[in-house]
Amino acid sequence: MTRFFWLGEDTSSATNPGGTIDAWHKWGLPGVHCPTCGATWSDVGYDYPCVDLTHLPERALFERPRPEPFSEFARLRELVRPLVPPHAVLPPGTGFGPLMGKATGRFGAIAWVEQLLLLVQPDVLSRLQEGGVEGLVGCRTELTFRQKDPPEFLELQLEPLGRLHPDCIPPETPPPCGMCGRHGFSRPEAPILDAASLPSGVDLFRVGNFATMVIGTERFVEATRRHHLDGITFREVHARS
Repeated sequence: MTRFFWLGEDTSSATNPGGTIDAWHKWGLPGVHCPTCGATWSDVGYDYPCVDLTHLPERALFERPRPEPFSEFARLRELVRPLVPPHAVLPPGTGFGPLMGKATGRFGAIAWVEQLLLLVQPDVLSRLQEGGVEGLVGCRTELTFRQKDPPEFLELQLEPLGRLHPDCIPPETPPPCGMCGRHGFSRPEAPILDAASLPSGVDLFRVGNFATMVIGTERFVEATRRHHLDGITFREVHARS
C-alpha cells in the first residue's frame, strides 16, 4: 500500500544555504466579491506555471491582483479555461505563467518560495524522473540573481488532485459556497487523506480542498533521500477509505 507524506521546507537543515526568493507568477485570476456568502477572498496553492497567457488578447486583465464581482471573475475564468488542464480547478487567485522576481543568497538543488512553491534545478528534475518518480512537470522561471553564474530553477507544477477525508474536517464546518466554492475550515491538526480521491501515476501533488499542502508518495521521498536532496521535511499522513 502506498504511503504518503506531507512536505515542508526544512529551514533548520545544516546544509540549507539560506537563499531567499521574493517572486510570484506573472498572471493570475483576481479575487472575488461573492454575493451569496458575502466573502471577499482569493486562494493560494492553485498555480499553473506552465500555462502561458502571452497570446491571450485580454492578458493585461490578469496582471494586477484585485477583487472583482463574481460575474467578472467568472468571465475571466472562462477566458483562461481553454489553456489549462481539462480537470483544473480555478478558484480566485489562481496563478499562471513563470515565477517572476528576485532571488538573493545562495541556494541548494531545491528551493522554496513562501514555503509553498517548490523549485528544483534541471539536473535534479532529470534525476528524479530517471529514478522513476512519476508526474513531475518543470516550468521555466524568470528570476533575477545578484551573483555571477546564478543557478537555473524550474518550478514544479503541482496540481490539486487529492482531498482531505471528511473525518478530519470539523463536523460543524458549513458546506462550500454554492457560487464561489469557498470553504471555511482551517487545516486540521491531524490531516487524513481521502483514499478514494488520491491520484495514480503522480508522486507529487497538492491536496485539492487544502492546496497549501504538498503531498509526496513514498517513492518520491525515497528518491530525494537517494539523491541526498536537502531542504524538505516529511511528515507521514494516512489515507482512509
